[in-house]
Amino acid sequence: MSIELLFQYLVAGITYGIIYSIVAIGFNIIYNTTGIINFAQGEFVMLGGMTAVTMNAFMPLPMAIIAAVIITMIVGALIEVLFIRWLENPSVLRMIIITIGLSIVIREIALHVWDEKVRALPYFTGTAISSIAIGGVRISPQVLWVVGICSVIVIALNFFFSFTLLGRQMRACSSNRNAARLCGINARNMVTFSFVLSAGIGALAGCIVSPITYVQYDSGTGLAIKGFTVAVLGGLGNSMAAVAAGMILGILESFSIWIMPTAYKDAISIALLLLILFVRPGGLFGSKEELNLKEF
Repeated sequence: MSIELLFQYLVAGITYGIIYSIVAIGFNIIYNTTGIINFAQGEFVMLGGMTAVTMNAFMPLPMAIIAAVIITMIVGALIEVLFIRWLENPSVLRMIIITIGLSIVIREIALHVWDEKVRALPYFTGTAISSIAIGGVRISPQVLWVVGICSVIVIALNFFFSFTLLGRQMRACSSNRNAARLCGINARNMVTFSFVLSAGIGALAGCIVSPITYVQYDSGTGLAIKGFTVAVLGGLGNSMAAVAAGMILGILESFSIWIMPTAYKDAISIALLLLILFVRPGGLFGSKEELNLKEF
């Protein structure tokens, strides 16, 4: 393998790894605040991309992306208020069934609204055939947009949870919801906001990757599986570790094409997920609490 081809695989792996990381961070935001594993997270990414494509027919691209993110955030809030808030101490299995059911409903609604056609937003800068040469490697300008915006999201979230009052309140609910209530924190509102924030981040990720990966009504399912794999690999609840875990999965998938047919690329994430669940449920980088498989 030539050096140029090696770097090409590496860049592709890093790009997809960052995308998986953002989906995993969406899982972690909701898990940290509620203890819920939201398997509808991938549908937020799909909704963001599909809605932005529709809105782009009526308004400029930046406005279309903003509108798509806002609409998806409203959907996230409605999901929490209508289907999650009224539950009292639900079991892990019950929540998994509910969120999987919600993902199926959203997917079917998307099928009737947008049909089966594959769609994509235009490239933010340049075209599909334009590229930038970096160290002998040709990189699409959209890849730089993905890396840049996703990096800003990670840094902004870290700042938000560390230095803002709202972020600290969400962390308090994560540590001990009853104690947070005693301190005057509205835990229900924090849960709703976690769904809104997770939906918004997923929608923004769906918009920026749409020109590269394209989007259709069922594209959220694969992203949900890979995002969950990355979340478990990094340690559920550990968003910073999800970035490193996403890089690992993305690079493994990218280089797997070199030694096996492309059709088997998606099997990497499933195999890695099963391996982590059996060997190290707490994730490679550890977490505040391990995923308790006995509750299933």
